[in-house]
Amino acid sequence: MGVILGVIFHFLGGFASGSFYIPYKKVKKWAWESYWIVGGLFSWLVVPPLAAYLTVPDFTDIIKNTSTSTLGITYLFGLLWGIGGLTYGLGVRYLGVALGSSIILGLCMVFGAIIPSIYYDVYPKEGKDTFSMMINSGWGCTVLAGLALCVIGIIICGKAGTMKEKQLSSVAATDPHGVTVKTEYKFGLGLLVSIISGVLSACFNFGLESGKPMATVANDVWKAANSGEGEFLFQNNVTYVVVLWGGLTTNFIWCMILNARNKTFGDYTNKKAPLLANYIFSALAGTTWFLQFFFYGMGESKLGNGPSSWILHMAFIILVANMWGLVLKEWKGVTKKTTTTLITGVVIIILSVLLVGYGNSLRE
Repeated sequence: MGVILGVIFHFLGGFASGSFYIPYKKVKKWAWESYWIVGGLFSWLVVPPLAAYLTVPDFTDIIKNTSTSTLGITYLFGLLWGIGGLTYGLGVRYLGVALGSSIILGLCMVFGAIIPSIYYDVYPKEGKDTFSMMINSGWGCTVLAGLALCVIGIIICGKAGTMKEKQLSSVAATDPHGVTVKTEYKFGLGLLVSIISGVLSACFNFGLESGKPMATVANDVWKAANSGEGEFLFQNNVTYVVVLWGGLTTNFIWCMILNARNKTFGDYTNKKAPLLANYIFSALAGTTWFLQFFFYGMGESKLGNGPSSWILHMAFIILVANMWGLVLKEWKGVTKKTTTTLITGVVIIILSVLLVGYGNSLRE
């Protein structure tokens, strides 16, 4: 039952991540950097401590009593993750939406799932899954097979995206969130930037690993007060506060630079724009964005802090984003072969999710 709940929670998180950009489409007469940072303030500064306050008793005391080194490395990984998100756009610019997204998301999934387990092979820690443990167990090999299958699904979706771009060349390309992207094909540079983005984007999972001592304290306190009720569903909410400070730092600096460069500081008070609606939709998008990790933490509490959670999280994001593309008719006008290729990739990703879930059930 725990595995089923874990998969459901990860689906809800993936749905939130794959859907959060839709409210941004309702924002009018604001530049990207303006609505992105307004939504980001909710994503990274307002909602995380509010969620922690509502779910983790005395979460501020947990942060205050955490070692400086733990807080520092957790914040640093959040900072690097923020850079990974910003360089995503460059990867898409130089490789195209489909190829760039496929490389970045694939690398993010692989590195985020595998590197922590390899790290714990070198520096063992009680309760942590190691890579050796996985390759030498039936459940671990099943989970890794699910990872490999998901990467194949991403590649096929990327192929479908490439076919779409060629067939709809007269239409402006958009990234998975619906942002218009200027494509300037440079394979070598694009590949380098995409690799950097994929690796740095995986740093969010590394940040969760680094900040796990805070989650452990929250979990221990809850279990002491609720004996026999399993793991604390919201233990990661205190860790998110610190990781997302790092993401806020990176994105805030970049958006302020863009506001200055593009002379868009006036957006925030532009009376010609529907200001109230813009702020509401940006806040809604930012809050929805955070919900992906709110549910991720709940799923992780059911599946453990190993690669499975990250694999499922990434798989559902990709799955939901592609499904929204179909629902919003972004693939209208492509050939039947292209649509079939996309659906094949989506089906393979769904199968990978089932395989990862099955691997976790074997572990139990």
